[in-house]
Amino acid sequence: MSTEEPYDASRTKQPADVSTGSSLQTTTQTHAQELQVQQETEGAPAPVTNDGDIAQPPPFQAAAIADSLLKAVTLAVVGIFVVASIYYGSFAQLWAMTIARGRVFSFFTYASISYSAITLLYLLFRTFLWVAYRPHTIEAGDNMPFVSVIIPAYNEGALVEKSIKAAIESGYPLHKLEVICVDDGSKDDTFLYMQKAKAKYSGNVTLIKLPANKGKRNALYQGFQQAHGGILVTIDSDSIIEKGSLAQIVAPFLRNRGIGAVAGNVKVLNKHEGIVPKMLGVSFILSFDFTRACQSTYGAVLCCPGAFSAYRADIVHQVKEQWLHEMFMGEECTYGEDRALTNMVLKQGFYTTYQNSAVVLTQVPTNYRKLSRMYLRWERSNIRESLILSTFILRRYREKHRVLPFVNFVIVNLRYPFQYYAMFFLLINLITYPANIFRYLSMVGVVSLLYMIYYIRAEKDSDFVYGILYSYFSIFTLQWIFPYAMATLKSKSWMTR
Repeated sequence: MSTEEPYDASRTKQPADVSTGSSLQTTTQTHAQELQVQQETEGAPAPVTNDGDIAQPPPFQAAAIADSLLKAVTLAVVGIFVVASIYYGSFAQLWAMTIARGRVFSFFTYASISYSAITLLYLLFRTFLWVAYRPHTIEAGDNMPFVSVIIPAYNEGALVEKSIKAAIESGYPLHKLEVICVDDGSKDDTFLYMQKAKAKYSGNVTLIKLPANKGKRNALYQGFQQAHGGILVTIDSDSIIEKGSLAQIVAPFLRNRGIGAVAGNVKVLNKHEGIVPKMLGVSFILSFDFTRACQSTYGAVLCCPGAFSAYRADIVHQVKEQWLHEMFMGEECTYGEDRALTNMVLKQGFYTTYQNSAVVLTQVPTNYRKLSRMYLRWERSNIRESLILSTFILRRYREKHRVLPFVNFVIVNLRYPFQYYAMFFLLINLITYPANIFRYLSMVGVVSLLYMIYYIRAEKDSDFVYGILYSYFSIFTLQWIFPYAMATLKSKSWMTR
């Protein structure tokens, strides 16, 4: 099994500080906090003391105390589960009950255990890939290409202006940059904020106002039609890129002509707005940064996210008509435009890679209802595009590096039957031996804590506890998403429009 990287040795160098993009001097978390404060207090003067100095916030605010308390309670509860699992429950008795239920039940149990072992070995292998991953670099003297940034917007309000501002002021050479912002039939004041940005950056901003809402895919298409750049960058209107990120996301194209698309590093902008965004802040690191870094080492990132991605313009222009009118089960596809475009780039034989130094901060849901709707939309598009990927992943769609994408595809998608069998297995055995719930809950906590090692290495903060909390939250509140997505694959609703 080949693990040869499809990129050259220049990837291992440290990112250079060049004129086209300043180095990231602050951490993403600090930057997110600054943006959060800016959003909440823009236009209001800073509080001052009687001496005229800027007042400092109290060292122990209620939110900080609640945060620390929740983290401590979460770790304590996991500890209680572990201790209780030692004194209660019995794997030997559980196994005896499994054998007693017959050959079919035993077969699926053996299969689930075998799959778990394979998954563990694969996780260890992916860890090596993750450690080996390096972002591409910009070298002094690189000839930066002309870039077209497309920002589709629908009822986004003031945030779209901030998104445009961040793109223009990212440090990319202005004579090689255009930002095309498409108002997808908004019914609020979104276009007014777009016009404010246009007035301030008139030489670099183009506005398109569509008469009616036709969806994000169509809005992006209209932007592609007007773009002049050799590289097309897509940014969501509720997302803000960090300084230097435009230059960073372009860097892989300069190093390898075989790269067709680049995924940016998506982090949470509003993670201080509640428990759900905080959990997603950790989940995004594990689901996006870890996964895409692994996939990038063999040039097959499966989803270049709409929040921040870049594409070679000539590839997009080849497939954009097919992409715009993509059909599935007799229905025209609406959501999942980012995964669909990534699939088409891969099918053309190009590599897709990840650039973790190209950071974008994006708004995420703050409550369960919005979160479940987002996940349902993602799951539907994931199922659809995975089925489409299966039609060519076994073919000679590119010259090299086809084995690991196929292995990843098989192992990841096999999780569904085993995951739901494990839940069925748990429920059946809890009826006859309820004390085993402690073994199950302790296992969830311990396994999630092991996963948090990746988060701690990447972010180096105590928010990893929210990742443990998310594991329990996901198991007990989100397991319905996949079967419901399967049953409603033909739905075209975004559920947020």
